[in-house]
Amino acid sequence: QVQLVESGGGLVQPGGSLRLSCAASGSIFSINAMGWYRQAPGKQRELVARITSGGNIYYTDSVKGRFTISRDDAKNTVYLQMNSLKPEDTAVYYCNAYRLYGVVGTRDDYWGQGTQVTVSS
Repeated sequence: QVQLVESGGGLVQPGGSLRLSCAASGSIFSINAMGWYRQAPGKQRELVARITSGGNIYYTDSVKGRFTISRDDAKNTVYLQMNSLKPEDTAVYYCNAYRLYGVVGTRDDYWGQGTQVTVSS
């Protein structure tokens, strides 16, 4: 099992910045990747950014150039630095970790509790 604890959400004006943190504990040696999803009211949850154990990084198009995902292996923590925030970035942000196992690559997902990010003037 993997436990994820998020922090860092809040209210910010358009153009502002926030940094989200996600601390992992438990069977972290088995994690293949960690990332951030978000879900706005009435919309599906979407992948925002992900970093794999090998250091490969993915960003959804709408955040490229504005958001940066990073990790601190000594602290088992992943960060999402969000700059130039826009009202459309408003959502609940969820930390995610997954592991793949078995011959066919069965996937186990683990989720944090979610943290609200509101971008408004």
